[in-house]
Amino acid sequence: MSTGGPDLFVICKNCQSEVSPYITECPYCGSRLRKRAPKLDREGRPTERKRRTPTPSLPRLRRGEIPGIRGESRPYGMIVLVLAGFAGTLLWRAALVGSTHAIVLWARFGTHLWWRLLVAPFTYINTGYAIVTLGAIAIYGWLIERRHGPIVMVVLFAVGAVGGAAVTAADSSLPLALGGNGGALALIIAWAIPDLLSLRAGEEIEGDLLGTAVVAAVVALMPVAVPDTSWISAGIGAAAGVLIGLPLALAGER
Repeated sequence: MSTGGPDLFVICKNCQSEVSPYITECPYCGSRLRKRAPKLDREGRPTERKRRTPTPSLPRLRRGEIPGIRGESRPYGMIVLVLAGFAGTLLWRAALVGSTHAIVLWARFGTHLWWRLLVAPFTYINTGYAIVTLGAIAIYGWLIERRHGPIVMVVLFAVGAVGGAAVTAADSSLPLALGGNGGALALIIAWAIPDLLSLRAGEEIEGDLLGTAVVAAVVALMPVAVPDTSWISAGIGAAAGVLIGLPLALAGER
């Protein structure tokens, strides 16, 4: 075997004969030497196909692998909330509901108030309102679910959204609050509380509180531009974020 130029021959593994490196079968015993004839470079040397080096990656963090850190999992709770909101928006915008008031529509399925309260957070009559609110729910719902799990995230959303609709419906002179702005505010504030506590203690934070404040302000001001949304629902959501998020943050520090 030469070192500077092309190989003069190779050894057949079956009959140990010296054969040309440019053939696929041994002419003496017929054994397969390679799948296909090698490609030659400009100097007449066979070139082997280079295998791509696999990109290093870390496996998904399993539950209990590192004490104090929750294992990674898909945000199923957040996905369900967002898909339900999209479904409500599409039903409304596809003229399946038309201009009929939501309470009249819900009366066809049930006249109980609890049914209306469960459906109201997922009913969006304005596309812009749906995009902003569902976007906030997707981002901060995922963050809350990654931190505390899906049950805490869904409960937090339910208290802010369904609770806000229930308090609004307690006043018969007000229309039932539609959309999940109360639930979105609850998720946003609950996520921001640990960073606010860290700032108060003089510690550095990694979260974007300025961007979070902008998102919270936009969601909270939705009643200015969108009818059938409620300031009361937004206030209940903000209160739920503080009352539930503060104990969660303090428990996480301990």
